[in-house]
Amino acid sequence: MTKTAWMDEAGNQKTAVILDTETVEARIGTMYPAQFSGPCEKREKKVLGNSFGLSQFGVNLTTLAPGVWSARRHWHSNEDEFVYVVEGELVLIDDDGEHVLTKGMCAGFPAGDENGHHLVNKSDKPARYLEVGSRMPTETAHYPDDDLIAKKTTDGFVFTNRKGKAY
Repeated sequence: MTKTAWMDEAGNQKTAVILDTETVEARIGTMYPAQFSGPCEKREKKVLGNSFGLSQFGVNLTTLAPGVWSARRHWHSNEDEFVYVVEGELVLIDDDGEHVLTKGMCAGFPAGDENGHHLVNKSDKPARYLEVGSRMPTETAHYPDDDLIAKKTTDGFVFTNRKGKAY
């Protein structure tokens, strides 16, 4: 990460922090309980927002190899979510079916919209996308295809079934 400084037209000192995403180590896999992680185990996520100290929203650069899923199909109670395809082709699967997304296309999911969604790389090449989401102090993610609920607390995520039994 480098800092660049300059003076604006009014003579005020300005500083920008610049990050080469190639220098960020990718987190591979998922936090899901083992029985749910399979299709997401090879997901590569570079957490970019933390490098800048962002606290109101998160930004990730995610790479999906062929056959890999972004997540289990889900929706968020409290957090907005936005994705922008940077490279390749992905299939957005939601309650309305399958939608092909290619470079330059984006999708958004407002908090509380019960439209379960995820991205799947059905192509034969890797695909990358930017993922931007709220950072609410508490959150519940619902997984309509699985007996799974994720609750975010100040201590992290807790995964349970729909009846509340912890995995």
